[in-house]
Amino acid sequence: MIRRPPRSTLFPYTTLFRSRRCCCCRVVHFCLLSARRMMEFRLRFSPIWIMFLSVSLFFHIVRAFYLPGLAPVNYCEESKVTNECKSDVKLYVNKLDSEESAIPFEYGHFDFCTTSDTDSPVENLGQVVFGERIRPSPYIITFMKEKECAKVCTRNYSGARRSDLAKLAQLKKGIILNYQHHWIVDNMPVTWCFPVEGKKTFCSTGFPMGCYVNSHGAPKDLCVANRAFNGKDTYYIFNHVDISITYHNGMNEEWGVSFGQSGGRIISVKVTPRSVAHRGEGQKSCSDNYPPMGIPGNYIGQKDELNITYSYSVFFVVDNHIKWSSRWDYILESMPQTNIQWFSILNSLVIVLFLSGMVAMIMLRTLHKDIARYNQIDSGEDAQEEFGWKLVHGDVFRPPRRGMLLAILLGSGIQVFIMTLCTLGFACLGFLSPANRGALMTCAMVLYVCLGTPAGYVSSRVYKSFGGEKWKSNVFLTALLCPGIVFGLFFIMNIILWSEGSSGAVPFTTLIALLSLWFGISLPLTFEIGRAHV
Repeated sequence: MIRRPPRSTLFPYTTLFRSRRCCCCRVVHFCLLSARRMMEFRLRFSPIWIMFLSVSLFFHIVRAFYLPGLAPVNYCEESKVTNECKSDVKLYVNKLDSEESAIPFEYGHFDFCTTSDTDSPVENLGQVVFGERIRPSPYIITFMKEKECAKVCTRNYSGARRSDLAKLAQLKKGIILNYQHHWIVDNMPVTWCFPVEGKKTFCSTGFPMGCYVNSHGAPKDLCVANRAFNGKDTYYIFNHVDISITYHNGMNEEWGVSFGQSGGRIISVKVTPRSVAHRGEGQKSCSDNYPPMGIPGNYIGQKDELNITYSYSVFFVVDNHIKWSSRWDYILESMPQTNIQWFSILNSLVIVLFLSGMVAMIMLRTLHKDIARYNQIDSGEDAQEEFGWKLVHGDVFRPPRRGMLLAILLGSGIQVFIMTLCTLGFACLGFLSPANRGALMTCAMVLYVCLGTPAGYVSSRVYKSFGGEKWKSNVFLTALLCPGIVFGLFFIMNIILWSEGSSGAVPFTTLIALLSLWFGISLPLTFEIGRAHV
């Protein structure tokens, strides 16, 4: 009989947790007791068990919290700012992209008005991989303080400076490719709404930086909507925006007791871009009577100069019919692609069921004929003759020529399949809200890295059933082959984006982080499970 050592020599600090007054103490006490019992029975700790114990401890000690991006923010007038509400409404700018080009660019790439990047929000792994570059903007907005034709900055371009000509060329390129602005206010996209066919309104999460009229006088994109855009071979830049902020005030609300009608929660931010050739300063300089701001398509002379003034107006609208929790609905309802296509789904299901029924009927008919023929055989010589389904039994149970490659692809496929199911599950539960930018990609990559265990298990089991003996090569190739091919293609495309100066290029430090996750977590998990099932 094995004598157990005294409790004080094994765990001298267990007496500290006997009170069990807090959740953390109870969890630590439970883990220590479990470890002591395993030591009593001389159980050997494996790395998988230690990792499982650590993860369990982490999930037990966390407390309830708001998901990032889902907590409401209260705003109030500048004179009634408290700890519960603030008056500064931050407007952030994101990358510019286009449907006509696959290369996104940062906001400052087109020489727009910028400010210091010191207050830029921290971007997660998914945002960096997707190429999002959220930066603070020079647009100053105070809650319930309207502005009209406030000047942001003025950009001067001279034909005598090559740098100015290069900047104008970038502006023209962005306009003719219909690059779109993407702004963010209160963690919600700024939308541009315009009427479409059927007396409906379509709200887009981006708005164009300008429009172009070709040398024949034919307008493109948004230039069609305004007759003032009539200059041939002219680029019209939208240098003025009207920002309309709709909010739900705090009157008769529990969260608005401290400020009442003097504050509220933002439920929508809409923008109307305009092109204005400013003349002077003041509210009248943004009037619709002024001609639009046009950039000539031909080269500017060395003595010519071009000044572009950027301005904005801010208006506030009260709407107590819409709650903060349903403020995304108007964006989703205006997009036809977000509607569930029930007819297409039912049509696909009917086709699948019909084809499956036909295949099943053919197989049953063939099997019935073969079974009836087998039952009619009387002599032993005839029974030894193989025909029908007996002819394929040798091919069914014969190991394939490249069994290792098949096992590797099966393991990687199982890894991707489980990752997809888990990501969809988290999305359906609301953990991957669109307000939490980059969460979908981050969740998918982290799950893929942590799901190296089922990949190693399936690959090793299938390879072992084929009679394979090179289990180390199988396990390593399972963890390296498919991810290596994807990473190689990703790295080549990243080099192309680097050469173009695009915001979609992933920084070198992020690549190092991805490699660390790959070789530090996914590879050891795959190898450990594969080794355990050899």
